[in-house]
Amino acid sequence: MYKSYSMELAGRTLTVDVDRVAKQANGAVLMHYGDTVVLSTATASDKPREGVDFFPLSVEYEEKMYAVGKIPGGFNKREGKASENAILTSRVIDRPMRPLFPKDYRNDVTLDNIVMSVDQDCSPELTAMLGSAIATAISDIPFDGPCATTQIGLVNGEFVVNPTQAQKIASDLALTVASTREKVIMIEAGAKEVPEDVMIEAIYKADSVNKEIIAFVDKIVAECGKPKHSYESCAVPEELFEAIKEIVPPAEMEVAVFTDDKQTREANIRAITEKLEEAFADNEEWLALLGDAVYQYQKKTVRKMILKDHKRPDGRAITEIRPLAAEVDLLPRVHGSAMFTRGQTQILNICTLAPLSEAQKLDGLDELETTKRYMHHYNFPSFSVGETKPSRGPGRREIGHGALAERALVPVLPSEAEFPYAIRTVSETMESNGSTSQASICASTMSLMAAGVPIKTMVAGISCGLVTGETDDDYIVLTDIQGLEDFFGDMDFKVGGTHKGITAIQMDIKIHGLTRPIIEEAIRRTREARLYILDEVMAKAISEPRKTVGKYAPKIDQISIDPQKIGDVVGKQGCVINKIIEETGVKIDISEDGNVAVCGTDQEMIDRAKEIIHNIVTDIEPGQVITGKVVRIMPFGAFVELKPKKDGMIHISRLSDRRVEKVEDVVNIGDTVTVKVLDVDKAGKISLSMKALIEQETEEEEHETFDYKETAAATTGLGDLLKGLKL
Repeated sequence: MYKSYSMELAGRTLTVDVDRVAKQANGAVLMHYGDTVVLSTATASDKPREGVDFFPLSVEYEEKMYAVGKIPGGFNKREGKASENAILTSRVIDRPMRPLFPKDYRNDVTLDNIVMSVDQDCSPELTAMLGSAIATAISDIPFDGPCATTQIGLVNGEFVVNPTQAQKIASDLALTVASTREKVIMIEAGAKEVPEDVMIEAIYKADSVNKEIIAFVDKIVAECGKPKHSYESCAVPEELFEAIKEIVPPAEMEVAVFTDDKQTREANIRAITEKLEEAFADNEEWLALLGDAVYQYQKKTVRKMILKDHKRPDGRAITEIRPLAAEVDLLPRVHGSAMFTRGQTQILNICTLAPLSEAQKLDGLDELETTKRYMHHYNFPSFSVGETKPSRGPGRREIGHGALAERALVPVLPSEAEFPYAIRTVSETMESNGSTSQASICASTMSLMAAGVPIKTMVAGISCGLVTGETDDDYIVLTDIQGLEDFFGDMDFKVGGTHKGITAIQMDIKIHGLTRPIIEEAIRRTREARLYILDEVMAKAISEPRKTVGKYAPKIDQISIDPQKIGDVVGKQGCVINKIIEETGVKIDISEDGNVAVCGTDQEMIDRAKEIIHNIVTDIEPGQVITGKVVRIMPFGAFVELKPKKDGMIHISRLSDRRVEKVEDVVNIGDTVTVKVLDVDKAGKISLSMKALIEQETEEEEHETFDYKETAAATTGLGDLLKGLKL
């Protein structure tokens, strides 16, 4: 028999089944939220992993296509590598869970979530977040939980808890908040320039719901929870710390770590490590722990200096931003480029434009999200941190950083109707010493403007750090943290936004949660820094989007046609549209509603393609002027293709306003000519004339000459006439 527990959550029923499936896992729950079903399991190894100085936690979020009644695409017809959404969801589950495991725990732990059924109004991602927390809480794995997660939307100025799919589409906010019993432990948000005070209110709306969920989970743990197993602690022995301090006094360690140059600091630490290795050469046990011990010694030194002495490693003030620089147009042949530098963090961003047909196609569990028009990719090569390592493609970190920058910029992008392009930006990390994701937001904004993308306003990103003491009131918030402050601090609070408000948040912490004063101060600090970056740095490099796309970017013109005429433009098996493409070299995209996008680099060819399409969808009538190609010549005249399978004839007498002996004297097969339609008879035969256009042009010239003479005569005075007389 299994046990089942239920609660009402945002108007839908959340049900947790314990001991129904996967009984051999350390902890397992079958989660039901509406018709969404997710299996969440937690497993741990018996012994610590050897040779690691970190907690080896793995989080998996497996999207099964059967959950939405689909068969996977591809040759194998089975799920392959994790989608981008799956990777991002795994990261969101990881961030609130990781700080709640013991810091000296080195056993492998895997949190696996299998999405088995999807109700589009009940988020499988949210269900998995709750499932992982509950499965771990009821397991025998050491865990200082539970934690709970809630999503908040903002529809017509009102907060919505765990919004439905329709509400998500209409929402100005996509906020995910995880909490423990006392504090907020994780924040993830995308927003349409939501003001800071509204964001804070939304965070604590979610926190209040989380506390209700935790009370529900506590009942499950009380009845089903297993005693936590003991484990082999991997903490560094205190006697080793004392021995290290005798050889390297705290004052010496302070000198080693407190520098604004990353390479210098690393060289100093290498020298200290070599000194200690020599001192402990006869103690193999201590040598095995030395790397972790030196790391912990650095950490304690940095934290003490920041918290007690308000001294940062690079000598900056607590609220001071590192030196900033911005420039555009570094790469001459790309569609747009910009570089943003913050201290030893440097991002070069490149923007590429393409027709909407180049938008990324998505094959996931969200039935409404089938394409992605804006793509932001982030790369982190080893040379950016002075290391030697071959590139193996993007990992979870790279995908996460790219997604964060993408989320920050989506709210300011023009609509497809305003700017009918697919857009890709790539952030190449040139140098890294903290906050590369936020530098990517700044560089991407400038790159988009340089490419001529008419974004609504500029976006900048900045991160704040935190060092805490023994009590909730003993803390210090740091503006613009560098790598060392991120490694040894308690928080990385990333915020992207505009002058008006926030567009993205991502909060990573290493402690058991943040109090409201800390969150409010961090949000206030990021706003102050963001406005400075926007006004004093970015705007001075480029203040607004360029009016047109660059020389090497494709140009796109749009026309609308009757949807019933789409077949005429495409033709049988695409023969008509392919012929237009072959003749003009353009790319043509046609939507179901009759919107036609013509893309190319040569404006003359774009205009020609538009003209051909216009001729195809327009009924031929007398008086119409059309451009076509000569396809046949007869002794009595020339035949011109006006549209596919529709020719008209120019009689030899109408080829010119002069006598024509031979048709070939005026036109030849393959020539493009402009003609006037004289007549369309009942049988559909079309009579054309080039002579009529020549005569029309002559008449217009004569009319202009006559008007000029009349005007000249009217303006000639007596003085002008007398000038011509000889007296």
